[in-house]
Amino acid sequence: MSSNIIPTAEEIKMRDDDFIVSKTDASSRITYCNRRFIEMSGYQESELIGQPHNIIRHPDMPKAVYRLMWETIQNKDEFFGLVKNLCKNGAYYWTLANVTPSFDENNKLIGYYSVRRQPKQKLIDVVAPLYQAMCAEEARYSSNSTKAMDAATQLLNDKCQQLGLSYNEAIYTSI
Repeated sequence: MSSNIIPTAEEIKMRDDDFIVSKTDASSRITYCNRRFIEMSGYQESELIGQPHNIIRHPDMPKAVYRLMWETIQNKDEFFGLVKNLCKNGAYYWTLANVTPSFDENNKLIGYYSVRRQPKQKLIDVVAPLYQAMCAEEARYSSNSTKAMDAATQLLNDKCQQLGLSYNEAIYTSI
């Protein structure tokens, strides 16, 4: 996340038929972004290409969710998640993200492909308070990021266990 952007309370909503698409290299640097990504983020294409994808990371997103995403995609599985993104002007937008690893003809990882769309409000209503609790838990252990993410992950796992689903399954079944 760009440290000089101050988040605001302004929410931008995607249209139901919108799809935000981006591709990154194996280091998670943006190599492609569609027009809707550019519009929603408020950046110019030239400001996005070559930048780490976390240029749009909102501080309200628990680090533990990103750790789960990385573990999932590094295991060559696709990841489904609810993500709050930060716009260049400080506004935010929620997305239902699907991230998949991309491979070359020799099965070597070459990057990641992400397609995002507008999530249902009921999913945001359930997950946003959980993310707030996870961020608060991470803040309690700010001097130890591993403990912070472990504690936040435990909150997430407890909620998923209550539902009888994994995080991916919980998000996917809400589509």
